[in-house]
Amino acid sequence: GETLSNLMFSIVLPGEIPPSIFSLPILNRLDLSFNQLSGPIQGFDKAGPQLETVRFKNNELSGFIPKAIFQLTSLVCIDVSSNNLIGSVDLAHFRRLNYLTVLHLSYNKLHVMASEDNNPVETSYLDGLHELGLASCKITQLPRFLRHVDRIWYLDLSCNKISGDIPNWIWETRGSHLNLSHNMFTGMQLNSDAVPFNTPMEVLDLSFNRLSGMIPMPKLSGQVLDYSNNMFSSLLPNWTTYLRDTIYLSMSKNNIHGHVSPSICNATELDVLDLSYNYFNGPIPPCFIENTPLSFLNLRENHLKGMLPSNITTRCNLQTIDLHGNKIEGRLPRGLSNCTDLEVIDFGSNKIADAFPSWLRGLPNLSVLVLRSNQMYGTIGDIVGDTKCEECFPSLQIIDLASNNFSGTLRPQWFEQLKSMMAEFNSSGKPLGTLDTITINNGEHLYQYSVEIMYKGADMPFGRMLTTVTAIDFSKNSLEGTIPETFGSLVSLRVLSLSHNAFTGKIPAQLGSMTDLESLDLSCNQLSGDIPQELTDLTFLGSLNLSYNHLVGKIPQSRQFSTFDSSSFEGNAGLCGLQLPKFPCGSSPHSPGVAHGDKSSRHIDVVLFLFVGLGFGVGFAAAIVVKWDRFGRSFYCKCKSLAYLITTRR
Repeated sequence: GETLSNLMFSIVLPGEIPPSIFSLPILNRLDLSFNQLSGPIQGFDKAGPQLETVRFKNNELSGFIPKAIFQLTSLVCIDVSSNNLIGSVDLAHFRRLNYLTVLHLSYNKLHVMASEDNNPVETSYLDGLHELGLASCKITQLPRFLRHVDRIWYLDLSCNKISGDIPNWIWETRGSHLNLSHNMFTGMQLNSDAVPFNTPMEVLDLSFNRLSGMIPMPKLSGQVLDYSNNMFSSLLPNWTTYLRDTIYLSMSKNNIHGHVSPSICNATELDVLDLSYNYFNGPIPPCFIENTPLSFLNLRENHLKGMLPSNITTRCNLQTIDLHGNKIEGRLPRGLSNCTDLEVIDFGSNKIADAFPSWLRGLPNLSVLVLRSNQMYGTIGDIVGDTKCEECFPSLQIIDLASNNFSGTLRPQWFEQLKSMMAEFNSSGKPLGTLDTITINNGEHLYQYSVEIMYKGADMPFGRMLTTVTAIDFSKNSLEGTIPETFGSLVSLRVLSLSHNAFTGKIPAQLGSMTDLESLDLSCNQLSGDIPQELTDLTFLGSLNLSYNHLVGKIPQSRQFSTFDSSSFEGNAGLCGLQLPKFPCGSSPHSPGVAHGDKSSRHIDVVLFLFVGLGFGVGFAAAIVVKWDRFGRSFYCKCKSLAYLITTRR
C-alpha cells in the first residue's frame, strides 16, 4: 500500500497515460515527467481525494486540460508544462483548489486568461501560490489577481504579448525568480533607481522587451540578471555595487554608452559577463583577463580600444573570450596559453598585428579560433616536428583567419594535426562555447555563445554549435603554392574557403573524400587543370564557387553539380558544360584544348582594367599590366568590386 502512494516514472515511457493509474487507492503523488507520453489526459475523474501532486512536464500530451482536475480540492501541485495541450484556460477555474501552491502551464498551445480582469471589482484567488509558470500562454495583460499573491517567489510570464508598463506592485512581492522576458513592455513603474525587492533575487529576466532609459538593479543583488535585447541607454553611477552575488549578467544588444568600470571586477562571484552589441568605449579593464573569475566574457561589437593585458596567470578560468568587432590593437596576449579551459577565442575584426598564434596549440579544449579581419602576418604556424606538442590543436573545429596578411605556403602536415576534423561526430555532443545550464531552484538559465562564419556565401551565425560544425576559412590572404592533399583527411569538415589567394596547381582529387562538406569556395586563385570528378561525391555540397581561376575541361555532371549555376564557374575561359550555356562543350572557341583560350581571356580582362583605369590616369593602368602575370586572376577578383563601383558612379 504505502509504496504506491508516490508513483514516479522517468524512463522514457511511450504511449498514453493509462486512466487506471488514477484508481490506485492511496495515490498521493504522480510524477510522469520527462517521458514520451502522448494523447489526451484521461482518468482524473477516477482520482481519489488524497491526490496532491501531479507532474506531467516535458511529454507530448495533447488535448484539453480535463475539467475533472478542478474538482480535486486537495491538489497542491499541478505541472503540465512543455506539452501540446490546447484550448482556453480561465485561471479563475482554479479558485476552488484552496491548497494549490504550484501551477505550471508553460509551453503548451494554451490560451490562458483571467476572466476576473474584466470585473471592475478586484477579487483575490490563488493567493496561496508559491510558483506560477505561464510562459508562452498567449497572455496579453498581467493578471490582476497577482497583486494579492504576496507569497509567490517564482513567477514566469515570459514569451507572451504583454505590453505597457511593468507595474510597481510586481516589485513588492517576495519573489526571488521573476521572468518577464520576450514580451512588449515599454516602461517600468519605479519609485527609485534600484528595484526594491524585499529579498535577494535569484533570477531577474527582463530580456527581449522594449524597455529604455536606465537599467534597474535589484537593491539586494541578484544571481542571474538579464537585460539583453532592449533599448536601455545608461547605467546607475554605482551599478557595480549591486553585483555582490551575481554570477550571470547580460546587457547585450542595448544602446549603452560610456566606459566599462573596472569596479565590476569587485563582483567576485561573476561567471558570465555579456556586454556585447552596445557602445562601450575606452580600454578593457585588465582585470577582465588577468586573474579573472570569469568563465565567459563577451564584449563583441563595441568601440573598445587599446591593447590587451598580458599578465595572465594559470589561475585563468576563461572558457570563452569574444572581443570581435572592436578597435583592439597590438599583439595577442601570450598569457592566454595559461587558460587551459579555453574553448572559444574570437578576436575578429580588430586591429591586432601579430603572427599566427602557434603558441595556443597546446590548449586541450580550444574549439573555435577566429582572427579574421585583423592585421595578422607571416605564415600560418608551423607546428610540425614540435617535440613539446604531442597533440597540437587537438579540439580545433572552427578556424577563421580570413582577411589578413598571411603569406607563404600551407604545409600538408599542418592539417594532419587537426584530429577533431578527421572523425565523424554525432549530434548529441556538447554544444561548443556553451555554459552548462545554471540551475537555480526551479529556474534554469542558459548562456549560449554564437559565432559567425562564411557559410554558403554569406556570414551566418551559429548559435548552438554542436560537434558537427567544422569550418576552415583562410580566404582573402596572400597564400600561395598548391592546395595540400591532406585536406581530404578532414572528413567531418563542413565549410572550406580558400578564395582570394594565389594558390596554383590542380584542385586535389582528395577533396572528394570530405563527404560532409556543405560549402566549398576556391574562387579567385590561379588554379588550373580539370575539375576533379571526385567532387561529385560531395552529396551534401550546397554551395560551390570555383570562379575566376584557370580551370579547363568539361564541368562534371551529377545530380549535385547540376544545381550550381554559371556563377560557380565563371571566369574560367577553358571550362565548358551545361552550366555555361554560352560555352557548350565542343562548340566554343573556348572549349578544352584551344591553347589561345586562356590567353584571349587574359587580354579581355586587362583591357577591362585599362578602360576602368582611364579615370585614374595612365600610371594606374600601367601598374596593372606590369603586375598581371604575378597576381593573375586573384588581382582581377580583388579589383572586380572596385571596377563595378567606379563604372556605376561615373
